[in-house]
Amino acid sequence: MRLLRVGPPGAERPAVRDADGRFRDLSSLTPDICGAFLAGDGVARARAALAAGDLPEVLGVQLTGEESPVRVGAPVARPGKVVCIGLNYRDHAAETGAPVPDRPVVFLKDPATVIGPYDRVLVPRRSRKTDWEVELAVVIGRKARYLDSPAAADDVIAGYAISNDVSEREFQLEFSGQWDLGKSCETFNPLGPLLVTPDEVADPQGLGLRLWVNGTPRQHGHTGNMVFDVRYLIWYLSQYLVLEPGDVINTGTPAGVALGRPDAPYLRAGDVLELEIDGLGRQRQIVGQA
Repeated sequence: MRLLRVGPPGAERPAVRDADGRFRDLSSLTPDICGAFLAGDGVARARAALAAGDLPEVLGVQLTGEESPVRVGAPVARPGKVVCIGLNYRDHAAETGAPVPDRPVVFLKDPATVIGPYDRVLVPRRSRKTDWEVELAVVIGRKARYLDSPAAADDVIAGYAISNDVSEREFQLEFSGQWDLGKSCETFNPLGPLLVTPDEVADPQGLGLRLWVNGTPRQHGHTGNMVFDVRYLIWYLSQYLVLEPGDVINTGTPAGVALGRPDAPYLRAGDVLELEIDGLGRQRQIVGQA
C-alpha cells in the first residue's frame, strides 16, 4: 500500500493511493496514520476497504509539489523518535574525510523537524552551511526491543519513505561536540510523500537515490552501497533503544553533499531541492530564510 496524509499542517487526513493512481480517504477507518494505526490492524483494514471500493476519492492531490491544490504532509504523524545513521555509505564517508565506521554512527534528530515533502525548508539565522541529504527512511510498525537477529527486523517494518536529512554543517561540526545542534533546526526533515509498505518494496537494498539542487544533479547513489543494511540497523538499534511504532530511522546518505563538494555552494533562500528514490515517489522543496 501507498499511504499518505493530506491537508493543512496539524489537520492532515489519512489517505491511500489506489492502483489507478487516485487518492482515497481513510478518515472513516482512522483519524490519522500514526503509531497506533501502524501497530494495530489499521493497514489490514485499509487494504480491505480499498479492495471493496468503499473509500471516497480525495480530489486535488498532486505528488509533484507544483502548486498542488491539496497540501501533502509527512506520511506518518508525530513520530516519537527520529533516529539517524551517519556515514553509512562508503563514498559519503570518503568525501567527508571520515573513516568507514566499524559500528553504526547513531544520533537522534528532533521529531519536530519532520515536515511535508513539498513544504518550505528554512535556512536558519546565522547559517552559512545548510546542506542536503537524500536518505531512505524506515518507519517502525511494531515495538522492537532486543531483536534476536537482523532477519527479525522484517516483522517490525511498517514501510519506507524518502527523507531529506537537512543539516547545518557549521552548527553540526564546529559549534558542538555532538551532531544534534546542526541536525535539529526547524524544517530539517522533509518526509514522504508516501509511506510504502514492505510488500511493495522488493528489496530495500535495491533502490536508487537521487537529489538535484536547482536542476543540477548532486547525489546519485544506491542503497546496496550502505555500510550497514536496513535489517542490521534495526536489529542493532533494538539492542540499545526501544523502537516504537511510528518511529523513523534515517539510514544515511550517499556522496554528493555540499560538505564534500567544494564546487557545490551551500543552500540559500530561493534554491530548489528535488529528491527521489525508486518506487517511493519524489520530493520538492523551495528553500526559504528563517
